[in-house]
Amino acid sequence: MGLLVEVPGGRPGPWWTLDACLDTAPYGDETAWTFPPACGDVVDGRLRGRGAADSKLAAAMFCHIAADLAPRAHELAGGLAVLLDVDEHTGGFGGARAYLADPHAARPAGVMIGYPGIDEVVVGGRGLWRATITVHAPSGHSGSRSTTVGAVTRGAHLVRLLDAADLPGGDDGSGFPMPPKLTVTAFHGGQGFSATPDRVDIHVDIRTTPGFDAHAAETLVREAVTALDTALPAPLPTAVTPVAAWPPFRLAEDAQPAAALLGAAAKAGLTVRAKTAGPSNIGNLLAGEGIPATAGFGVPYEGLHGIDERAHLAELPQVYAVYQRAVLELLGG
Repeated sequence: MGLLVEVPGGRPGPWWTLDACLDTAPYGDETAWTFPPACGDVVDGRLRGRGAADSKLAAAMFCHIAADLAPRAHELAGGLAVLLDVDEHTGGFGGARAYLADPHAARPAGVMIGYPGIDEVVVGGRGLWRATITVHAPSGHSGSRSTTVGAVTRGAHLVRLLDAADLPGGDDGSGFPMPPKLTVTAFHGGQGFSATPDRVDIHVDIRTTPGFDAHAAETLVREAVTALDTALPAPLPTAVTPVAAWPPFRLAEDAQPAAALLGAAAKAGLTVRAKTAGPSNIGNLLAGEGIPATAGFGVPYEGLHGIDERAHLAELPQVYAVYQRAVLELLGG
């Protein structure tokens, strides 16, 4: 699930964690790549291949920071942990979950996640609420004289209701800088041409905010389901099965570890801004555990999760220096 490296300091104090993933997103259409996705070579100052940017460079960099600090650990307060998660892109975050559940591991006061991008320190992200919706209907023959409202038709009607759902706009009343978002991401049902199916499964993904949380998301979906079952009744009620829920998070710029990372970047002469991201990440999982996190500052990149992923190496010394300075500040060094 993951690898944990711990460097205990010589004085009492809080522990801080550097986190990066070693697993990768899928390659996608390999024929669209101009180089092999697993090549791992360096061309024109860029490390090429899937995972180069997200996040093998960060993993290597964090291990070097731990190795550099180990000889002087007696000078430091608290401790540094480096977590390498190999179950991140699945969304399972198995490494992070195992780390937090380990009774022998020091619980971190905060985490810095090494997602790439040199112009921003990501201090927040929308949460999510996901569910599978099962729509029922009588099965039948498509050529029958009788007319049956099949599960596909009922499912399509539900998708229209969800697409038309009223979500808060840019300001949900919480001051969070991004609005919630609802997306129907999958629609499964039916086979062949001559039969109308009795079941369709629909996946819905709702990105949540402090003003539109998981409870509000589930309420919205269940209201749409009630409207469907009222307008187009079926022998069985439509079922909603929640799959996952993570809270949104957002750190103030003067809260740790964001302040240390932003300050270290400024001292290195870099102009960075604090950003709240749309996609969810391990930071959301940590927020649910009450652990503050930053979720991105790293090297420039191209093709993240797409074709021809590449990570720039020229900026790596700067990024390394920023993280090292931030860690030393947090550890009282």
